[in-house]
Amino acid sequence: MNRFRSIPAILLLFAAGALASPAQAPIPEDSVYRLPLQLTDQHGKSWRWEEKRGKPQVVAMFYTSCQYICPLIVNSGKGVEHALTPAERGRIGFLLISMDPVRDTPAALMSVAKKRDLDAAQWTLASPKAADVRSVAGVLGVRYRQLSDGEFNHTSALVLLDAEGRIVARTEQVGSKVDPEFLAAVRRVLAR
Repeated sequence: MNRFRSIPAILLLFAAGALASPAQAPIPEDSVYRLPLQLTDQHGKSWRWEEKRGKPQVVAMFYTSCQYICPLIVNSGKGVEHALTPAERGRIGFLLISMDPVRDTPAALMSVAKKRDLDAAQWTLASPKAADVRSVAGVLGVRYRQLSDGEFNHTSALVLLDAEGRIVARTEQVGSKVDPEFLAAVRRVLAR
């Protein structure tokens, strides 16, 4: 009797190296993770953006010194988070990427995370290198420009990425009232 009969064939192929594991599979052509991007988070840890691969993400761009729109963007993310069940929350991440990396140091990012009571298990606040801000904004469809006083005019949006980094949905409805279509898209991604 074949002792491997009870092991599914697909597992045998992985064990034999005939198939690449999902983590080793190439990044899809339409994934934002194809952009080589180094980020530094609120804990001072640097990592590659593609390390978020494998878990859907709600992503937005912001800057910590913003007093009006960026807090509403955070409220939007928190609204989505609170509308999900605890099990759903455990399967999605929330990523806020700074458009002002000069001022948005790990300490500034941590200050916002604490002030806004953002759960570190779910929320990552991070800054790219200054030279990479335009590129990340471009792949997320965020338009911005810095004003002479150091503030920014920018698109206010939440972008939903699937586990492979493909843009699945987007909303520009910001504030504590959750966009029902965006929330439905989050739930569809989590049900996959």
